Amino acid sequence: MANFEAYQEYQRIEDIEEDSPPGEEDLLVHVPEGLKDSWHHIKNLDNFFTRIYHFHQKNGFACMMLSEFFELVQFLFVVTFTTFLVNCVEYDVLFANRAVNHTGPGQNPLDRNKVTLPDAILPSQQCTERIQENSWIIFLLIMAAIFWIYRLVKVFCNVLSYWEIRQFYIKALKIRMDELCNFTWQEVQDRLISLQREQQMCIHKKELTELDIYHRILRFKNYMVAMINKSLLPVQLQLPLLGNVVFLTQGLKYNFELILFWGPGSLFQNKWNLHPKYKRNGNRLELAQQLSRVILLMGLANLLLCPFILVWQVLYAFFSYTEIIRREPGNLGARRWSLYGRLYLRHFNELDHELHGRLGRGYKPTTKYMNSFTSPLLTVLAKNIAFFSGSVLAVLIALTVYDEDVLTVQHILTAITVLGVVITIARSFIPDEHMVWCPEQLLQCMLAHIHYMPDHWRGSANKSETRDEVAQLFQYKAVFILEELLSPIVTPFILIFHLRNKSLEIIDFFRNFTVEVVGVGDICSFAQMDIRRHGNPTWMSEGQTEASVYQQAENGKTELSLMHFTIKNPHWQPPQESSVFISHLKEKVQHDAQGGPSPQLLLSEAPLCTSLQSNESATGPDNLLASVLAHPILTASGLQGRDHHFIPPSTAASAAASVLASLSTSQLAHTGRSRAQGLLPSSVHPESTMYRSDRTIIDSMSNSDSRIRSNALHSEFASAEMSLHAIYMHELHQQSSHPQRTSGQWQSAVPMRDLHTNTGFQAHGGLGSSMSMPTTVHLGGWQEEEEEENEDDQEINSGSTPKQGTRSSC
Repeated sequence: MANFEAYQEYQRIEDIEEDSPPGEEDLLVHVPEGLKDSWHHIKNLDNFFTRIYHFHQKNGFACMMLSEFFELVQFLFVVTFTTFLVNCVEYDVLFANRAVNHTGPGQNPLDRNKVTLPDAILPSQQCTERIQENSWIIFLLIMAAIFWIYRLVKVFCNVLSYWEIRQFYIKALKIRMDELCNFTWQEVQDRLISLQREQQMCIHKKELTELDIYHRILRFKNYMVAMINKSLLPVQLQLPLLGNVVFLTQGLKYNFELILFWGPGSLFQNKWNLHPKYKRNGNRLELAQQLSRVILLMGLANLLLCPFILVWQVLYAFFSYTEIIRREPGNLGARRWSLYGRLYLRHFNELDHELHGRLGRGYKPTTKYMNSFTSPLLTVLAKNIAFFSGSVLAVLIALTVYDEDVLTVQHILTAITVLGVVITIARSFIPDEHMVWCPEQLLQCMLAHIHYMPDHWRGSANKSETRDEVAQLFQYKAVFILEELLSPIVTPFILIFHLRNKSLEIIDFFRNFTVEVVGVGDICSFAQMDIRRHGNPTWMSEGQTEASVYQQAENGKTELSLMHFTIKNPHWQPPQESSVFISHLKEKVQHDAQGGPSPQLLLSEAPLCTSLQSNESATGPDNLLASVLAHPILTASGLQGRDHHFIPPSTAASAAASVLASLSTSQLAHTGRSRAQGLLPSSVHPESTMYRSDRTIIDSMSNSDSRIRSNALHSEFASAEMSLHAIYMHELHQQSSHPQRTSGQWQSAVPMRDLHTNTGFQAHGGLGSSMSMPTTVHLGGWQEEEEEENEDDQEINSGSTPKQGTRSSC
């Protein structure tokens, strides 16, 4: 296993280069002398920048403190209310198992046996006696009280700390609290960088870069992303009957971070420096044994606390989800990005709000892809269950309408509620008969936003194995709740029997993939996005990387992360190796764009793109991306453009290259304009229909509103630009990995090293003689069917998978 102790660029910093003296790591030094209201030599910049980021994302001091206050109240309510329900309610009276006789001079004889709510509640004295007699309840209440006091102290410390951050925003960054929501994080970050030039917040560097700030905020998260990328953490388990199962919950993730980063016996001696002994190769076996013991102790501690954590998880889930399940049972069938999916799909140096926005844009196409899979057998069962349950429910409702006294019959109301839930759940398994099933197109739309996809998904979008792997990233909410409930039980066994076995690999990982950067401290080397050290030759890094298989990031993580960070931070100056990669990528885009469709054709000629532009709710970035994704199908279908000429066949890679080349040309031609305007294709006139409404609105707004709208457009165009890069780079990766596939789907590959010599390059085989014409398909994956009088005789086109209902396949 390779050893990377000697990095030429990154010299080890001695102990005298630490940001903070021992014992002063958590201090924020405010120096009023000399320059009033100035901040110099801030101790623990990790904590400081992280709090600045959270302060911005959580909308300021008032919102943050109110949220923490209600968290305390919520915990207190759950403990108090649960204790009351267990000890102070007479359930025999509440369920009418025991008669209650009300006697009194003014009591109506008809109401003597009527049970009221106070009848089922014990007197306070009797309730207190019950609690005092139960030693188990007293022990749990003491444990809860200790935890609540700990949380109270933590909230008090947060109030003091975030009040200081509030003062920093107002006095140093010149941002008032009522204007905070109008500033993007990039604007706050720019002010931080400018402030560093005036006041030395970090004394080891004269100027801070965007990457320095990201490294400070995401130091440990970058390590987690790298360990998931290298399959180091034991989150994939082989279980009997279930096969390969991914299990990663909040509790398990918390234990990983506690063991590795900031808990007792962790690998880091403070929040920015790995302990020196883990940087040396000599005692790796001894350190692995030591880490194994720490993991064992942590696993045993989790096993000891399992009953308490499990009780809390069950109570919290009950109070949180019971009313939602009763009101909208279909919510359990909704999907969410799993915690494993968020780490797997996350770029290096991607902040939380950037990840949330990107996955949010990918939610709908991923949902459509997952909903395209149905089981015919399950559909038949669901239809019959819905029929029988609906029949019984209809009768009960009719009887209730006829005579409301039916509701007084025991369990009638329960039966109505349960039948309603069963019908809702059953109908969620019945597919829409009018939905067109086009898995490859849906998978391509999904890739445009999530940016990562294993190679074997390509061409296998209609297989159940691919669907199961996507489900590991995009899980049911019901599965999420179940995993969180099982987490206190499963976590100790994963720590003891799986994580311990990887102790040596973890020690080697942190030694080999940790570099120390002046003014930042120890960071994960993958977070440097260094193409030479961690690039993959099949991801356009051929001839530029020296990385072995062990050193390479998987799935093009280094290359895609570099492009994402460059697009999100346009003022950042990348290192030389990264600049060379970006320059070569731009050159290849220009070469591929020469033979690709023109942006005018993408935005105007294609019929589907024209229909998208007629949608007033669609934005420019959405139209750009939709045009690129739809163009290969439109060209393969042999459709005519507006000028009645056939559109030549092309691929998604050539279409993406054409738009990206246009974006690059537009940015060079509009250097004096805003980023949102600079991203307009050069072939599209700024006053075209697609953008006229935005410009008119911007001109009529105030300066503040115009800046907000401009920032929104910049964010949308940057996201669309990254989506186009993701599509383009995946296509080129497939060409490099599978050069034999040159018909229909991919263009012929041109190595990066041949860009300067191959001047006669054809962008795709559709313009040459070696490319075979693809099979004609229906427009954009949408297919209309004529309704037949006898639907029972209609054939079901199952395609290549049995997991298909009555819907059509494109």
